Amino acid sequence: MLANKWEQGKNKNMKKNIIAAVPLAVLIGLGGCSSTAEKQESQVISKTSMIKDITYLASDELNGRGNFTQDIEQAASFIAKRFEQIGLQPLATESGFLQTFKLYDLSPKELNVSLNGLKIDNSMLSMASTRTEFNWQSLSQVEIHVVGESDDMRQTMSSVNQQGGDHLILVNRAHQDWFKRYQNYFAKGLRKNNTDETGAIVLVLTDEVELTSINVSGMVTRNEHKISNVVGVLPGKSLDKEVVLYSAHYDHLGAIGEGSDVIYNGADDDASGTTAVINLAEHFATRKDNERTLMFAAFTAEEIGGYGSQYFSKQLNPEDIVAMINIEMIGKPSKFGAGTMWMTGAERSNLQYLMNQSLQPSGQKIHTDPYPKQQLFYRSDNATLAGFGVPAHSFSTTQLDKDKHYHQVSDDIQSLDLDSMYQVIAQLAMAVEGLNAGEQTPNRIEPLKERSKGLIY
Repeated sequence: MLANKWEQGKNKNMKKNIIAAVPLAVLIGLGGCSSTAEKQESQVISKTSMIKDITYLASDELNGRGNFTQDIEQAASFIAKRFEQIGLQPLATESGFLQTFKLYDLSPKELNVSLNGLKIDNSMLSMASTRTEFNWQSLSQVEIHVVGESDDMRQTMSSVNQQGGDHLILVNRAHQDWFKRYQNYFAKGLRKNNTDETGAIVLVLTDEVELTSINVSGMVTRNEHKISNVVGVLPGKSLDKEVVLYSAHYDHLGAIGEGSDVIYNGADDDASGTTAVINLAEHFATRKDNERTLMFAAFTAEEIGGYGSQYFSKQLNPEDIVAMINIEMIGKPSKFGAGTMWMTGAERSNLQYLMNQSLQPSGQKIHTDPYPKQQLFYRSDNATLAGFGVPAHSFSTTQLDKDKHYHQVSDDIQSLDLDSMYQVIAQLAMAVEGLNAGEQTPNRIEPLKERSKGLIY
C-alpha cells in the first residue's frame, strides 16, 4: 500500500519516485519537520491503520454498535484505547476518555380513567408523563382542557407541553386521527436526560365536555441508561485556548429482527466518520505542529436523537470552538466523483471558502451540499454547536438519492470504497491546515433564537 511504500523508502531516488506517484491529496504540508524522516512520517495518513479501524468498528463482533448495549461499550473502549495510543489527553473535566452521562426511558405501565363515574376503555386513552406515578381524584388536582370539534388539537397539545404540570384533555371524536397519532407516539415512551418530574398529560377521546367527578391514575416505568461519548484532546501551542473540533458519531442501530443477517453494521453510517476522526487525530499528533488545541469526539446516541452531541455541547464554552468538522458517512464516492466530499451549510459561514483556499494548490475543492431540500445542516451532530454560533458543519460523500444501503444490514464493509474514503480523509487533513495552525479563523454563524421546548414530551 502507498503508505507502507512511503515508510519503507530508504534512498533519495526512491523517495522521489514515491512522491511523484502520491496524489496531492495525501501530501499534507511540507513544513514543520526538522528532518526528512520526520517529513515522511507526518505527510501520509496510514491507509493500513484506516482499514484496520473501520474493519473492526463495522465488524459483526460489535453487532451494529446499538445504543444501551455491551457492544457499543466495547466500541467506546476501542476508540478510547486508540486515543490513548495516539497520545491524546482526556478532557480536563474527565478522568479518562469516556464522557459518561445518563439517559432515562419512561415507558407507560398503567393508566386508569373514570369520568363522571364511568370507566373509559383503554383504547380511548393515552398519556405522556415524566411522573412515575400520579393519582387525580379531584377536579382541582388537574387542569382540564376540552378540544372541541372546531378546535386545533395540535395547538392545545403544544401549549400544555410548554406549560408543564398536570393536564387532562378531553378530545372530541372529530379529532380521532390526530388522537391516534399521539396515542401511537406516546405508547413508545419518552426519553429524557434528567429525572425532573415536569408533569403528565392524559388524553381521553370522548364527546363529554362537562365533568362532575374524575378518577385518574397512572404509572410509568423509568429505566436508567449510562452512555458515553469518547473525547480526546491534542493541546495546542501558542493558541491553546482556541479549539478546532473533529467529530463523528459511533453508534448505530444494532442487531434487529430475525433471519440470517440481522446486524446493521453501520460501516458508512458512521464507522467511516469515526475512523476518519481517529486517523486524523493520529496524523495531527504525529505532525506536532498544531498551534490551536485540537479536540476529537466520537458521539453516542446520534441515531436516537443526538443526545451525545447535545450533552457534549453543554460541557464547554461554545465561544472557545473556532470550528467544528463533523464527519458523517464518507465511505463511498460522492456525486462529484471518488475522493470528493461536500459540506452542509456552506452559506452560513466562510469555512468552506477557507478550507478550499488550503486545497487550491492541489486543484481539489470541497463542494456545496447538493441536497439543499433535505435541510441537512440541522440534522446531524453539528446542529447544537451551530445553534450556539459555532461554524459547525458536516462533511459527507453520501449520495442520498442513490444510497440503497442507508440503515440497512447491507451497510457493511463490503459496500464501501476504501480508496475513495482514504482520499477524503487525506483531503480533509490538508484542508484544515490553516485552521489547526491558527492562520485561518472562520466567521461565526448567526446563533439560533432560543425556542420554547416541551417540558413533558
